[in-house]
Amino acid sequence: MPYGYYQFVRFAVFAGCGYLAYHSFAIGNKVMPFVYSAIALLFQPFVKIALGRLIWNVVDVALALFLIATIFLENNNLEEDKNH
Repeated sequence: MPYGYYQFVRFAVFAGCGYLAYHSFAIGNKVMPFVYSAIALLFQPFVKIALGRLIWNVVDVALALFLIATIFLENNNLEEDKNH
């Protein structure tokens, strides 16, 4: 992929995790704001963090799985709150 694609992905993850950190803090979560902030700092587009291609591939897949899992967990929590 072209370098611009990776820059866009880094900025999108940075912005998305920044929003998730703010939202988690706003709803009173104690741990997730720090997790999302750490991910945002890792993916920030301003200073490149060189981890090597293999490590970045593992980080990308692990992050994708983590974000998908948090989406499902958050949806389950919202549904449980509506039922109670």
